[in-house]
Amino acid sequence: MAKDKAKENNSPIVQMPVMTGNETYLQKYFILRKHKLKVAWRKAKVNKNCYLFLAPYAIIFTLFYLFPVVASIFFSFTYYNILQPPRFIGLSNYMSLLLEDDIFLIGVKNTLIIALVTGPLGYIMSFVFAWMINELPRWIRSIAVIIFYAPSIAGNCFVIFSVFFRGDAYGYANAFLMNLGIIDNPILWFVDPRYMLPICMVVILWMSLGTGFLSFVAGLQGVDTSLFEAGAIDGVRNRWQELWYITLPSMKPMLMFGAVMTITTSFGVADVTMQLCGFPSTDYAARTIVAHLIDYGQQRFEMGYACAIAAILFLMMILCNKAIQALLRRVGT
Repeated sequence: MAKDKAKENNSPIVQMPVMTGNETYLQKYFILRKHKLKVAWRKAKVNKNCYLFLAPYAIIFTLFYLFPVVASIFFSFTYYNILQPPRFIGLSNYMSLLLEDDIFLIGVKNTLIIALVTGPLGYIMSFVFAWMINELPRWIRSIAVIIFYAPSIAGNCFVIFSVFFRGDAYGYANAFLMNLGIIDNPILWFVDPRYMLPICMVVILWMSLGTGFLSFVAGLQGVDTSLFEAGAIDGVRNRWQELWYITLPSMKPMLMFGAVMTITTSFGVADVTMQLCGFPSTDYAARTIVAHLIDYGQQRFEMGYACAIAAILFLMMILCNKAIQALLRRVGT
């Protein structure tokens, strides 16, 4: 009976391995993994036509995404300056980064500060604005979405902040503070290390609202309204309970997309700090990991060292992504 049903569904028949009860936890794990691989291989053979249609995308993805990542990890263990063949040096690049490169550690500190401040704050603000705008009439909502999304697609529009925070009396911020009598002399906003990173974080926060905001608007529009009626019957009494038990669980894919984009934006900061504060910035006060990567990869052509920086950044982003996935699983519970 089970075999006939399996044939109707075109599913492979693979018997479960028999456990004697004497195996250790590690042995059971490998036995089950081997069984799952067998099932996956049988499914692949049954659905081989589907994989043929997926082959063009898989080949392009492997060549332009997976292969560069693997090659970067390989070069991180070598000394490679483009002009000479790569020479394997083991963990020397990583040891130099973590134990000798003080500027890299400053970049790690600044990047983590930017990520921990602008990441969660931008994520929450994007959702709050999307939730509020979702209640507006359709034509007003369309205009508001364009306004909020515009900074994300406007390229180097953040350069306008260099006018607001000019280091002379003609800058808007300095003129405003001097007219109020708060300061006597203009502040060099993008030269003084005390102000450089906070201003850059404001600019980054302003630019990071768009992508997550757009995905949240789409997610809110896709929530089934009948769920709210069912929730009212089951005991949901206010908007906060609707948000936690109905809205957020219904848009988990959008929440995950917004989180990934937030992580990418927060850890990939370089253009804003380099354009506004210079490259290098004063006392490296606005140095980030990506700016350090650009320095060694595009200026000094120490590609092995640059690949080691990229590998560490990649690991940091993966760990943050896993942490956010764990948090999102608890939404609605």
